[in-house]
Amino acid sequence: MAFNKDVIMQKIQRFGGAMFTPVIMFGVFGIFVAVSILCKNPMILGSIAEKGTGWYDFWYIVEQGAWTVFNQLPLLFVIGLPIGLAKKENARAVMEAFLIYLIFNYFVSAMLTLWGPSFGVDFAKDAVPGSGLTTIANIKTLDTSMVGAILISSLAVWLHNKLFDVDVPEWLGLFKGSSLVVVAGFGLMLPIAFLFCLIWPHFQAIIASLQGFLTGAGVLGVWVYTFLERILIPTGLHHFIYIPFIYGPAVVDGGIQAYWLAHIQEFAQSTQPLIELFPQGGFALHGMSKMFGCPGIALAIYFSAKKENRKKVGSLLFPAAIVAVLCGITEPLEFTFLFVAPVLFLIHALLAGTLAATMYFFGVTGNFGGGLLDTDLFQNWIPLFNNHWGTYLTQIIIGLIFTCIWFVVFRFLIVKLNLKTPGRGDDEEIKLYRKADYKQKQAAGHMDERDMKAAAFLQALGGKNNIVDVTNCATRLRVTVKDDSLVQPTGAFTAAGAHGLVHNGHAIQVIVGLSVPQIRERFEALLQAPETEIASYNAEEITKKAEQPVTEATKKRFDAHLDAFATGHMVPIEKVPDEAFASKAMGDGVGIIPTDKYITAPADGSVMMVMEATGHAIGLKLNTGLEILIHIGIDTVNMNGDGFKVLVKADDNVKAGDKLVEIDIDKIKKAGYNPITIMVATNFDQYAALKFKAEQDVVAGKSEIASY
Repeated sequence: MAFNKDVIMQKIQRFGGAMFTPVIMFGVFGIFVAVSILCKNPMILGSIAEKGTGWYDFWYIVEQGAWTVFNQLPLLFVIGLPIGLAKKENARAVMEAFLIYLIFNYFVSAMLTLWGPSFGVDFAKDAVPGSGLTTIANIKTLDTSMVGAILISSLAVWLHNKLFDVDVPEWLGLFKGSSLVVVAGFGLMLPIAFLFCLIWPHFQAIIASLQGFLTGAGVLGVWVYTFLERILIPTGLHHFIYIPFIYGPAVVDGGIQAYWLAHIQEFAQSTQPLIELFPQGGFALHGMSKMFGCPGIALAIYFSAKKENRKKVGSLLFPAAIVAVLCGITEPLEFTFLFVAPVLFLIHALLAGTLAATMYFFGVTGNFGGGLLDTDLFQNWIPLFNNHWGTYLTQIIIGLIFTCIWFVVFRFLIVKLNLKTPGRGDDEEIKLYRKADYKQKQAAGHMDERDMKAAAFLQALGGKNNIVDVTNCATRLRVTVKDDSLVQPTGAFTAAGAHGLVHNGHAIQVIVGLSVPQIRERFEALLQAPETEIASYNAEEITKKAEQPVTEATKKRFDAHLDAFATGHMVPIEKVPDEAFASKAMGDGVGIIPTDKYITAPADGSVMMVMEATGHAIGLKLNTGLEILIHIGIDTVNMNGDGFKVLVKADDNVKAGDKLVEIDIDKIKKAGYNPITIMVATNFDQYAALKFKAEQDVVAGKSEIASY
């Protein structure tokens, strides 16, 4: 099986994005916890914050509520992941994942109750931090932290995507949809729970060793971690770097943020150096580049801009830098120079790692992963200032020195390499860029044939602002437009690779062929893209690339044939009672009036497309490259699958004569539809010798109906 690197990367990025869904809660609740602890500190507020006062009691209650996301972190990931990963019915997927995770923990609890010593687990001891045990929804179980939660939730989503829409017999209707998913999860969790009982206690020992190793890695470890956290931001993979450290058990049980907040009062009252109290906090210094690096970058870009452009550049850059400092949101600034000068982002990541490592070397640790408001002030500087002001003064001095370094290095490189950062061009649009802009730029540089067709079709349809909605059938992109006068003539579409165009007022049908699902996917992606990206496509160039002129010299020739795809009476394509097929707009082919219930493959190949909801059409790509559409009946799409049983799925390999669809001919006729089954070669113009036989009776899988 061949692996598509782009597809794998897309899935990894999607998974990383899904993991961020629950993470967005941590910053807000971290502030709540820090402020609550601050307001209970008599060293700062005096006697009003002593135990037993109404003030203390109020903030104690607030603090307990603020700990919600940290104390229930596994459940948060279990519930949050399906929101980003489920392909349909996300709310149902959340419920299913939650139930399956509880089932998993009940199984683990039962197994450890019975056989704990056999697994090397003393299940009789209390479930306290460091015991290897925990309580999930009142279930005493193994402490698998976010790792177990993410794994089980991912398995639950996988089951949901596979099984949610599976049809079951009516007498099993109780086990349809979410019920089927949870029942399958119930069965799957039994062996998974056993494996966790068998393996996880050993894994906990490995994690404990890893925590010691990473903490002992010192300055180098902090540099590598911070560099990777920055450099991977454009790919979206940075979530896989910082989440295990900040919220997972990479260096301390429960994650750096939860551990720091739980011990913040203890650290505040101690005069022992912070690096001795909490050396693991060096892995939470990645936010320092946001506070001290971004201002230096903004100043460098500002002073590198042309004087007449500086006012506008400053009005964009300085607010973005302030947001980075205060809130830790760096996207507008970082993706601006990443977009126009990627080399600067590499320098930025190197400096970020060096800044964090330098601070750590001079004794700075804590929870500095965000900005001034969400982490630095309330979770570090204010509560710990009395006894650790010297460390924080050192931190600020080092940070300001690095602000100057960022400014000097960026300014030098921008001028030396003549990098076109905002304000340095002659007639450029001065703007900040987002992550989406960067991704669209990357995608535009790797356009495949289907990307180019989608872009050309969109432009020929009058642009994204002229599109109302888009759907597709077996071979056609069906688009509703606002103003049909903006739609270009048929030639513009055929030049870009379409087989034809049907223009009925505001309802437009672009005849694409079997690749229409992929074209529609790219078309919809372009509808979400910025105008700047679509405008950047050169329509003439796209059409030139998309157009594949077929000459006699380039036509393909094979010593091959096609077998009958149904048993019955075969007629020429011109006799099919449907103008779209009879005119050969969809391709050349034949029709068969079927007398048997099975539709079969005419040759060896693979299934490109199946109209799963209706079962009335199926697309094949033969091993010779010939693309075949088999369309069962006229207007049978209106039967919504009643009378059709699809026997294959997309990407299946098939042999000549393999059964593809089972049909009920009588039901089709009783519903008032013609059961004639049409087969067309949608790319027939690329095959010089393709010839179909004359009208005759044929037998599926035995009679030869065409040669090429």
